[in-house]
Amino acid sequence: MESLKNKFDSIIFDLDGTLWDSTATVANAWQAALKLSPHTTDEVMTQERVRSITGMAYDKIFEKLFPYLNHQQRQEVMQLCSVSELNILHKQGGTLYPNLAGTLAKLSQHYKLYIVSNCQKGYIELFLDQHNMHPYFLAHQCYGTKGKPKADNICDIVTDNNLKKPVYVGDTMGDYDAATQAGVPFIFAAYGFGTVKNGQVATIHNFDELTAIL
Repeated sequence: MESLKNKFDSIIFDLDGTLWDSTATVANAWQAALKLSPHTTDEVMTQERVRSITGMAYDKIFEKLFPYLNHQQRQEVMQLCSVSELNILHKQGGTLYPNLAGTLAKLSQHYKLYIVSNCQKGYIELFLDQHNMHPYFLAHQCYGTKGKPKADNICDIVTDNNLKKPVYVGDTMGDYDAATQAGVPFIFAAYGFGTVKNGQVATIHNFDELTAIL
């Protein structure tokens, strides 16, 4: 694997499929929420369905999952799912990828670390709180804060923190597209939920491989 040592000053991470997998918990949370809405009582939410939309902007997720609902109905369902998701995640959390904390500890000695995700507001904070990850990350940004696309949020992190040579680590084509639009090189996390065939500066198959190449 090609070494990228001394090429970057900072690392911006995606969250779902890159740092942790919360899809099983989210599926349970959304299933509970769907039973509360008269529009979705017959819906079955599975982990596979959640995985299929991971990385999309939060409102776009519900447009894809429930195209038959009108805007108001979809907003009601999204709000129910949002509340249920955070409530259950507070209790159960997600599954961290192996050696996450140890790898972040090593990386944070040499790089500034950040998170940019397409999640709702409060989701990154929950991850940081749930797993005591605050010491490793200097800042974060998400879709739910300003309603901005991921590329814009990556640019904001770069600008606000005066990053000169950042790299983005993510697991989907959407992550790659956002990083590319923001002018940031991309490392593909192949253990996650998506596929990226070309354009990345490196591919990792386990999270701790980052310490070998960076």
